Amino acid sequence: MTTLDHEGCYVGCKQTRIAYPKPRIPSSSFQMLRIMSDGEVVKALKHVLERVAVATKGRNPDVAALFPQPRLVAVSKTKPKERIMEAYSIGQRHFGENYVQELVEKGHDEEILATCPDIKWHMIGPLQSNKVNKVVGVPNLYCIETIHTAKLATAVNNAAGKTLKDQKLAVYIQVNTSGEENKSGIHPDNVNDLVTHVLKNCPNLKLAGLMTIGAFDHDLSKGPNPDFQCLLKCRAAVCEAQCMEAKDIELSMGMSNDFEHAIDVGSTNVRVGSTIFGARNYQK
Repeated sequence: MTTLDHEGCYVGCKQTRIAYPKPRIPSSSFQMLRIMSDGEVVKALKHVLERVAVATKGRNPDVAALFPQPRLVAVSKTKPKERIMEAYSIGQRHFGENYVQELVEKGHDEEILATCPDIKWHMIGPLQSNKVNKVVGVPNLYCIETIHTAKLATAVNNAAGKTLKDQKLAVYIQVNTSGEENKSGIHPDNVNDLVTHVLKNCPNLKLAGLMTIGAFDHDLSKGPNPDFQCLLKCRAAVCEAQCMEAKDIELSMGMSNDFEHAIDVGSTNVRVGSTIFGARNYQK
């Protein structure tokens, strides 16, 4: 069985067999798709931040009014801690990890804890109920973006109640907007049911918003990404059912190949990895 990770690579469940599709990546990013060395991460991150700023400035006023500034999550999976500290040194605070063990190791790393005291970790990969306690116990855990079942939400809620005491843990509901079997996420029609479960039965969780990976090879010349449009509709449906405002529900969508378009249509949280850190090295 294979799953599609959050930067668009097919990865075997034991991380032993990997097949890389050919992503549609802006030409300006090709020069960055390799292993970054000292100083290059800073240069690449600054370039991404510039692109985020341009995309943010170009948004429709109605979109901009909901969330003035989208959040950039630097996806650091398979990357050494030195690259994380390098990005942190110029102001990057939000980092995403796809694998539980890697998040646990980096989150507890003494050097990262000492040099990056304000780091904010996002769990953006598949999470099994039996690994929840490990993840919730990671220092500086900011949120879990991959809640897709009531069972998982309940497990995270229980762990948060024991570990975080009076602090609520932010979570995103992951939606499978493309209907692809190799992607996790709840069906769009069932999003509000899971939202209701979190709001009513999970007092230790804070609903941050909705998340999708989306189709990796959408051709924008054919129109807006339908997965992003689907997530927008899911938010509208949740707002209507729960009597909430759009500004209360974030949208985590957009990765290295499409984050500018995602921001343009309303993403509040983009996850960018290879464009910042270079090609991933899965050999450990």
